[in-house]
Amino acid sequence: MEIIQKLIRRLLVLVTGLFLLMILTFFGVIYYDKLWEPAPQEIIVDWDSEIMVLNNPSVSEEVKQGYLLLSASSLHMGPLQHDPNLRFAGNNLSCTNCHLNGGTLSGAASWIGIVDRFPQFGGRANKNGTLTDRINGCMERSMNGKAFPKDAPQMKAMIAYMNWLDGGLPKLNTKNIKGYPKIEPPDVAVDLNKGKSIYTKECILCHGAEGQGIRYNEPKKGYQYPPLWGNDSFNDGAGMHRVLTAAAFIKNNMPYLQARWDNPKLTDEEAYHVAGYINSFSRPHKNNTADDYPDKKLKPVSTPYGPWTDSFSPKQHKYGPFPPIIQYYKETYGIEKTK
Repeated sequence: MEIIQKLIRRLLVLVTGLFLLMILTFFGVIYYDKLWEPAPQEIIVDWDSEIMVLNNPSVSEEVKQGYLLLSASSLHMGPLQHDPNLRFAGNNLSCTNCHLNGGTLSGAASWIGIVDRFPQFGGRANKNGTLTDRINGCMERSMNGKAFPKDAPQMKAMIAYMNWLDGGLPKLNTKNIKGYPKIEPPDVAVDLNKGKSIYTKECILCHGAEGQGIRYNEPKKGYQYPPLWGNDSFNDGAGMHRVLTAAAFIKNNMPYLQARWDNPKLTDEEAYHVAGYINSFSRPHKNNTADDYPDKKLKPVSTPYGPWTDSFSPKQHKYGPFPPIIQYYKETYGIEKTK
């Protein structure tokens, strides 16, 4: 009798298992597509300042003002500002001429995440600096102007915008990258003829034969494509006046809308030669650059103005080749330099 009961229990277990299997098979056939549909890829959206910032009712007026200061700098804080007391930029560039897509584009010195990176050590001042210090450095160099007071409402608005970027946006990039991805410095000096040829082929359409740039049809908007040299460009104390810095920006972002950090058009060497060509022309002079980098050993190797703590010529510091200078600082001071 006991044996019969065990057989019945086993039979019931078997029947139940078969029944469950039939149910799973039935629903599996019906919902096959949904059950086995691959997970959708993360959606990357295009930058649109009108939708995301200016006409977004959830964005504060301070953040919107910060964006306008950074994206239409000449009108709001430069030569086109009607109130001379509010003019801090000395040229008609906008901050977003270099920090592309409203400072959101990876590989173009994106501002996403920048608030959390400060305070940070800066060799140019040889001290820990705030984000306010960093912005004022750009004002005095890239914008060829003057520093804001630290409690200026314009400064608070610009930082409010940068802070908003960290939480107020959909996904814009496949990867967030700070600064410009580095290039490998060629072991040759800049060839200005090669640089001119590349400029003529790849850059002249937007930036002009004389590097003068192209303004918007509506003059108050400033430059659609910025001047690369001359009186209305960045001054000779700006980071972009260093060949290796300019080459890294160019390699990862230019020609505009044709290249990006993960799909460049120019090689490292092409970007290097054209950067040297651009920086071979005159531009506004920054006073007191000899005071930059109190510890001269920390000076980037492609800084074109002295003094330096080495015996390489001013010409080599401007046009390279840079690997011998990089090797010198590694062997002499134990300092690894990439720019």
